[in-house]
Amino acid sequence: MQVRTARHWAILCMAAWLMGTVLMAIVATQNFYTIYRLMASPAHPVFAADIEKLGHDAAFDLLYYFSSELNRLYFQYWNVAQLPMGIAALWLVVKIPASENAKRQIIAMLGIVLFLTLLITPRMLTVGRSIDFVPRDPPPDGLRTFGLLHATYSVFDGIELILGIIVTLWLTKSKD
Repeated sequence: MQVRTARHWAILCMAAWLMGTVLMAIVATQNFYTIYRLMASPAHPVFAADIEKLGHDAAFDLLYYFSSELNRLYFQYWNVAQLPMGIAALWLVVKIPASENAKRQIIAMLGIVLFLTLLITPRMLTVGRSIDFVPRDPPPDGLRTFGLLHATYSVFDGIELILGIIVTLWLTKSKD
C-alpha cells in the first residue's frame, strides 16, 4: 500500500511539473501574440484612442516591454516553484522499488532547473532589459546574445520536459 501511495503522489507531482512547464510556454508566447491582436484590432475605444495619442510604435513598444516584464517575472517564479516539486517527486520516487532510472532522470531535471535558475535566466533577464526600447535596425549588440540565451533556455527546458514525460510514463506503467 505504501508503494502505491508513493507512486500515486509521484505521478501527481510529475503531472503538475509537466503541466506547469507547458503552461509557461503557452503563457509566454500568448503574452506577445496578444499585443499584436490588441494593436491590430483594439476592442475598446479608449484603448484605440490611447494608441492614437501615443502613436502606434510607442504603444507597441510599451506593451511589448510590459509583456516582457511579465514573462521575466513568470519565468523567475516558475524556476523557483519547480524546485520543491522536483524535490517532492524525487523523495516519492525513492520509495518505489526499481526506480533507479527515474531517480536519475529527476535528478537531471533538477540539475537543469538549477542551471537555468542560477546561470541562464539571470543573464537572459539582464541582456533582455538592455535591449528593451532599442531600435532593431540595425540589430543591437545584445540581440544575438539574448537569442542564444533564449535558445539555451528553450533547449534545456525541452530536455527537462522529455525527461519528465519519460519518468511519468514509467510511473504510470510500472508494476508495484
